[in-house]
Amino acid sequence: MQGFERASVYVLRCADGTFYTGITRKPVESRLWEHNQGLGDGYTSARRPVELVFVEAFDRIDEAIARERQIKGRSRRKKLALIAQDYERLPALSSRVAAKRKL
Repeated sequence: MQGFERASVYVLRCADGTFYTGITRKPVESRLWEHNQGLGDGYTSARRPVELVFVEAFDRIDEAIARERQIKGRSRRKKLALIAQDYERLPALSSRVAAKRKL
């Protein structure tokens, strides 16, 4: 049955300080190893070594895909708050809230 495979969303900190957000059905440690070996021609291959800084596990692949998209769309400040598990700070970092403060 599609949509019910277990998956993890992960965030890597790259050597250049940028973040990479991905999704995998493999053990996250295996996927981290692949990134650090430069397997594939993806974003992280030229930004090694990478460090695992955030993981969330999901029972449903469709939920993991939705979460990956959400994280990818976040600002760097929101990603840093997420990595620090500072969930209370996330609403204040909303671009709409920040724009109101500047007025």
